[in-house]
Amino acid sequence: MTRYLAPLLFGLIGAGILVGLGLWQLQRLDWKLGVLADIEARIAADPEPLPVMVSPTEQRYQPVSLSGEILPGEARVLVSRKMIGAGYRIVSPYRTDEGRLILLDRGFTTDDNKDATRTTGSAEVRGNLHWPDDRNSSTPENDVAGNIWFARDIGQMAEALQTEPLLVIAREISPGDPQIEPLPVDTSGIPNDHLQYALTWFSLAVVWLFMTAYYIVRLRKTGET
Repeated sequence: MTRYLAPLLFGLIGAGILVGLGLWQLQRLDWKLGVLADIEARIAADPEPLPVMVSPTEQRYQPVSLSGEILPGEARVLVSRKMIGAGYRIVSPYRTDEGRLILLDRGFTTDDNKDATRTTGSAEVRGNLHWPDDRNSSTPENDVAGNIWFARDIGQMAEALQTEPLLVIAREISPGDPQIEPLPVDTSGIPNDHLQYALTWFSLAVVWLFMTAYYIVRLRKTGET
């Protein structure tokens, strides 16, 4: 009997560790769902005035309602959408009725409409402040001269379009441009793979126990012969 004790303990301890990792991922899932719910509530909250002092941590997703005008000029951010293909986010300068110049992410247009004439002038905007994290280690540098942007680098965009380094992502623009589809802020782009990780750890625990049982059965048969 003692010859089975070591593999049995090894199997149970290993499975216990894997189950523990799965339970930890379920706890992380519960935490992430709470974070996403808070973000969704923040996005849908009542509009607030544009901040004077900028604090990305506190003001991220802050809803705003603006009255002013869309000015000529734009930065085209290269993006790709499922079932549609390549296109551009159009970021334009926007002057509020209070005289502030900010960046306005108007939304998506297809590659065919890259050089189309944009609607400018008076416009009411509902949207959210955001500081997008578009850049990673493989993102190319923006081609400012060629107006091809690979990331919404707010400081660089503000310098190019001569605005404050403050970006509003439009949820609704009235009147809108029929060739631009708003891409409002939401939580769909925030990774939430904790359930998948949990199922992976639980599956490994089952496989670990199965292999342990298989080994013990083989050991027993070897001992009988």
